[in-house]
Amino acid sequence: MKTNKLIIAAAGAGKTTFLVKEALKQKNGNVLITTYTQANEEEIHKKIIKINKCIPENITIQTWFSFLLQHGVRPYQGYLFEKKISGMFFTHKKSTLYRKEENIQEYYFTDTFKIYSDKLSKFVFKCNQESNGAVIDRLSRVYSHIFIDEVQDLAGYDLELLKLLFKSKSILLMVGDPRQVIYLTHHERRYFQYANGLIKEFINKECKNINCEIDENSLNVSYRNNQKICDFSAKLYPCYNSCKSMQNDKTEHDGVFLVKMKDVEKYLEAYNPVQLRNNIKAEVNKSYKTVNFGNSKGLAFDRVLVSPTKPFVNWLINNNFNLKPGSRSRFYVAITRARYSVGIVYDFDSSLKIEGVKFYEQNN
Repeated sequence: MKTNKLIIAAAGAGKTTFLVKEALKQKNGNVLITTYTQANEEEIHKKIIKINKCIPENITIQTWFSFLLQHGVRPYQGYLFEKKISGMFFTHKKSTLYRKEENIQEYYFTDTFKIYSDKLSKFVFKCNQESNGAVIDRLSRVYSHIFIDEVQDLAGYDLELLKLLFKSKSILLMVGDPRQVIYLTHHERRYFQYANGLIKEFINKECKNINCEIDENSLNVSYRNNQKICDFSAKLYPCYNSCKSMQNDKTEHDGVFLVKMKDVEKYLEAYNPVQLRNNIKAEVNKSYKTVNFGNSKGLAFDRVLVSPTKPFVNWLINNNFNLKPGSRSRFYVAITRARYSVGIVYDFDSSLKIEGVKFYEQNN
């Protein structure tokens, strides 16, 4: 009997590298590696070439949307829609809010016959239903192994397709960090209760009769962050075990620091951190590199200086503050970009005590 597997990985654990190495081990059959963002797709390409010098003929790398278009929509669209589909229209919001599903053209497509990205997995699911499972059956004959990176980004009808793939002949290997839900494939009401990285809970509750091993230990390490950063970031997600740092370098400035606004210039000059912010409204020094939280996912820097939002400041002062899932994920991503030090801009009172955090003012 085949064994599907989900691996919960910590930030900096090398999950993409792990997935790539597992794919390269497969000599019999074809392997699909799929992920949500184009940036991560490119990173997978680079890692395979770095390790193997070339992309093996039996390995295909695609974004999740490209995968669905090629293998779900185009071969089987005739079961739902006869006109030629011209591509995909990407949307961050829910499309066609007031259109009835019975009107296939208006519900799923733009005026130029591009399928809305938030309707894509639902369309594939319906094609599979109408074709008596032909979509999934064909996929399992094309790919003996399907590897999904950043699996925490899947939502809505993506999860329905995941259930179908679990039952197929293809072997699934999924890796992801539920703490890093910066993007979602779409915002469908279906399975909305699992939208914030609760992929393990989805499998446990919705896939009870499906064989899927859940591994929370193998990649619960960080080769990027030092232990001080690992311990601090763990406070954002106390339901997960704090990961062990495998990065033991010592520098003159290690750990997490609060930096007063008046000291920011001096801090930037001394340590040259990358400035991380929630959006372009945050005040930064334009002479130093700046990256938005969302765009920093997947990146690594020696040092970062974080411009916190008010909710994150409230959480800093009181870890029991009800930080919303999106904010919690963004700050986790921001903090875990750093190898050696995390600076957080905040005009602290010297009487404030935060476990695991130092005051930069005391180190001048």
